[in-house]
Amino acid sequence: MNRKNLTLIMMLVAGLVTVVITYIMNYSIVAKLGILIAVLAVFYFIGSIIVNVIEHFEKQNQKRIEEEERAAKEAAEAALATDGNVEEKK
Repeated sequence: MNRKNLTLIMMLVAGLVTVVITYIMNYSIVAKLGILIAVLAVFYFIGSIIVNVIEHFEKQNQKRIEEEERAAKEAAEAALATDGNVEEKK
């Protein structure tokens, strides 16, 4: 799933729940609108924070994977270099 859509999906679900609850509880139109705007703003910020945290951890994981691949490649090259030296000494 695209991370950009995560915030939007959270806002839409929260908005839907808010509209249903305020409708059932017979709030006035002005109250419904005020509550809806507040809920959408809160969930926009929460979703943005979640997306930023996920991207931060994704970057950390990518760096770790690249370092592990580089270390494995260097170890393989070192092993080949040592094997070549052993064969030359025999």
